[in-house]
Amino acid sequence: MEAHVTGYLEINGIRLYHEIYGAGEPLVLIHGGAGSIQFDFRETIIRLQERFLLIGIDLQNHGRSDHREEPETFEQDAKDIVALLDLLGIPKASFFGFSNGATTALEIAKIYPDRVVKIVAASGVYKRNGLIPGFFQVMEQATIDNMPTYLKENFLKLNSNIDELHNMFQKDSQRMIHFEDWKDRDMQHIKNPVLLIYGDRDVVTVKHAATICQLLPDARLCILPATHGGYMMADESGIVDEELITFTVSQIARFLE
Repeated sequence: MEAHVTGYLEINGIRLYHEIYGAGEPLVLIHGGAGSIQFDFRETIIRLQERFLLIGIDLQNHGRSDHREEPETFEQDAKDIVALLDLLGIPKASFFGFSNGATTALEIAKIYPDRVVKIVAASGVYKRNGLIPGFFQVMEQATIDNMPTYLKENFLKLNSNIDELHNMFQKDSQRMIHFEDWKDRDMQHIKNPVLLIYGDRDVVTVKHAATICQLLPDARLCILPATHGGYMMADESGIVDEELITFTVSQIARFLE
């Protein structure tokens, strides 16, 4: 699996790293908190690079991209992604976001509806009460020492700067600690087709997933037997469920095509 384009683009004052695979209709891959292009989407890229033009982006403070001093916001990530697409000459695309990336994908649909064909939102959230009990208490008490080893290793493999690892952890954790509820009408105004994907043992409750599906005017909901992201990537134990991931990606392709 080798990208035919890799590199940096100057976006809103920082350099964002991106990779492009395949050919066809564009699908933008938006990773989750503490993630990166390959960490979150390796299995997706393997399975879809023959069917779509896949555009992976390391977001601000993540992977190979530059860091900002300002707090992270979903709106800023949305602006960065659309600005990168402008420089690539892509007026319209579909978006596949995981976790925080799913919330960012919905943010793009909210503020740039004309730039969106379809959205795949995997394990996204729009209200604080949609996360499992105790989530915010854990986040408020978390330190860099509590950060899962596999996430630290992934970051340091791409960027050996320890200070920037701390910056990423602080920015990501603070964004979630201070997450503000979206209004129901924010979801109701998203007219683009949306495929929602969750694990039945996700950090987002199945009830919340169903609520989002009911609010969105044109949405489908897929609940899979998995933890957070285990339906599309290695789980917390590093186990890759090839059969489940192949099923997930086949449903995504079917929805997009």
